[in-house]
Amino acid sequence: MNLIIKTDFPANSLLVNSIKYDFVDSYGILINTKKEIDSTTAGKAFFSGSPRWVGALFNFRNKIVRVLGLKVSAPPVNPEKALANFKCEAGEQLGLFKVFAKNQHEVILGEDDKHLDFRISIYLKKTVDQKQQMILSTTVIFNNWFGKLYFLPVKPFHKLVVPAMMKKMIKQLEKCN
Repeated sequence: MNLIIKTDFPANSLLVNSIKYDFVDSYGILINTKKEIDSTTAGKAFFSGSPRWVGALFNFRNKIVRVLGLKVSAPPVNPEKALANFKCEAGEQLGLFKVFAKNQHEVILGEDDKHLDFRISIYLKKTVDQKQQMILSTTVIFNNWFGKLYFLPVKPFHKLVVPAMMKKMIKQLEKCN
């Protein structure tokens, strides 16, 4: 079983720049596969399904924030077809998540809204013993007081959701053998 650990934000991430983030976290996990995983494959794995309870939380969130005028996304009519057609290229959107940047080792997903801007980095790297590691990092910038208020109840759930999502991603990526 792969162990998900809290880790440092990748120093070579596309998100590392002069921006001061209000929230940053990173989790890492080893990928047990012989095949080299690229950022497109990892990005698509992000959308390949989440635990049901995560989907239920996201649906609950959408019902509440829609009333507040925040961005929500409707699930695609045909999720399998939408994912199959998704190339994970900068500018593409799948659900709430826009692809902001991508290179061979990383894809940046996220969204900008009136209350906060968030980014998710899916970063792939080799460990010292040549194993492949995936690091999923989240950054948030609060645009106003409502962003701070919104994130208060989200933060504890975030710490549960990210590892759960990573477990699903790893199952998908390890099928690439």
